[in-house]
Amino acid sequence: MENGDEFNQISDAKYECLLFDLDDTLYPFNSGLAKEITKNIQEYMIEKLGMEENVPELCISLYKIYGTTMAGLKAIGYNFDYDDFHSFVHGRLPYDMLKPDPLLRNLLHSLPIRKLIFTNGDMAHANRALKRLGLEDCFEGILCFETLNPDKGTVDEEEAGSVIFDINQYMSNPNSDIDLPKTPVVCKPFEEAFKQVFEMANINPKKTLFFDDSVRNLQTGKLVGLHTVLIGNSQRIKGVDHAFESIHNIKEGLPELWEDMEKLKSVTYSRKVAIETSVRA
Repeated sequence: MENGDEFNQISDAKYECLLFDLDDTLYPFNSGLAKEITKNIQEYMIEKLGMEENVPELCISLYKIYGTTMAGLKAIGYNFDYDDFHSFVHGRLPYDMLKPDPLLRNLLHSLPIRKLIFTNGDMAHANRALKRLGLEDCFEGILCFETLNPDKGTVDEEEAGSVIFDINQYMSNPNSDIDLPKTPVVCKPFEEAFKQVFEMANINPKKTLFFDDSVRNLQTGKLVGLHTVLIGNSQRIKGVDHAFESIHNIKEGLPELWEDMEKLKSVTYSRKVAIETSVRA
């Protein structure tokens, strides 16, 4: 067996990629930004789409069914510009609610392993949030709304239905024979979004840790082969391998990440010494 093959076997770590959700995962829910996002979504529904009744309840129902309220609005027949939605919802956020996080920055930089963001939000929001947190240089890339929906930047008249689907009626009798309309938006927590991300970013789910605050997202992640970490709650439930109150708990909760890196350093050093000794001889 060649020395290179021996090295590859010895240094084969359990994980080769860390996949992170952004909102309420890399920063805590109690930052208040989530509340501002919800407020802006509801204002968009009222001001831009002319919706008047049960907006807060509808906002929650669409989120639960379709993964995001925007995906739900598209599904039930509302036609609007995606960029306009993101600009209204995220473009007006008070990002100063987020504070720089040097502790998390140091933790991420201490791990020489692939790190990627996987968010349902748009790229502009992800970049602003990461910059505010001081984490903009901690990740190899960002997989976001535009990544999974590359052709959905503008209004598509064909997406609009002639009649708005009555989601409230469906929710009042969910066991009826009524079929829910499908959304044109690809997003978590649905398997299609995960599979696209795996292919686009060349991710092996069996060697990837997925961090998210959404149990639904994590349960889908588990189904498609990911190792899962719930952030924001230390109680483990079905589909969750690890559960931490905060993203800051990852070093104490997942020490094997750092242990694997130490083993890799040790093997690298040993191999270097062996090569140098051989050359000198």
